[in-house]
Amino acid sequence: MRHGVKLSKKQSPKTNEELKRMLDIPYASAVGNIQFAAQCTRPDIAYALSVISRYQSGFVFKLNGGVVAWKSSKQDTTADSTTEAEYIVASEAAKEAVWMKNYIQELGVVPSIAEPVVIFCDNNEAIAQAKELRSHHRSKHILRRYHLLREMVGRGDVRMDRVSSAENTADLLTKPMSQIAHAQHLGKMGFR
Repeated sequence: MRHGVKLSKKQSPKTNEELKRMLDIPYASAVGNIQFAAQCTRPDIAYALSVISRYQSGFVFKLNGGVVAWKSSKQDTTADSTTEAEYIVASEAAKEAVWMKNYIQELGVVPSIAEPVVIFCDNNEAIAQAKELRSHHRSKHILRRYHLLREMVGRGDVRMDRVSSAENTADLLTKPMSQIAHAQHLGKMGFR
């Protein structure tokens, strides 16, 4: 999806003729096919698919330089701030990271993984909140289930590190980008 494109109700069919024409378009089937592609082989179209969602979040997992998993979805909780939104998705990513780490160990691919899984985040406040094992006025309203992230960081299961917004590959799944940025992030994910 091209950066700067805005969708609005003004683009909806206005006449009976336009409405009839839209009834012939297999919209639900098309969306289902696009969802399948976004989930299985085309992570780069996830944002365009979910453009009607205001609170889109996503994460990308790499192992030895290759993408092994990604997720782009609408957050089920409305965040009051960018920090809260980033903290929520970091919590979801941490749960997935711990599961993936355990799964890889069970497969016997590697005997053990002693190092914490690194979760990159482009929000300094979200990183700070994940590292603090106490509540304060800025995080007291965040649902308790997301504070599992703090426990995982405290136990050493995951580590939160800073990444610049320009280098944040997961942004490909959550926001429109210029063609150049889109191509760069696709390249980082191993897609061409």
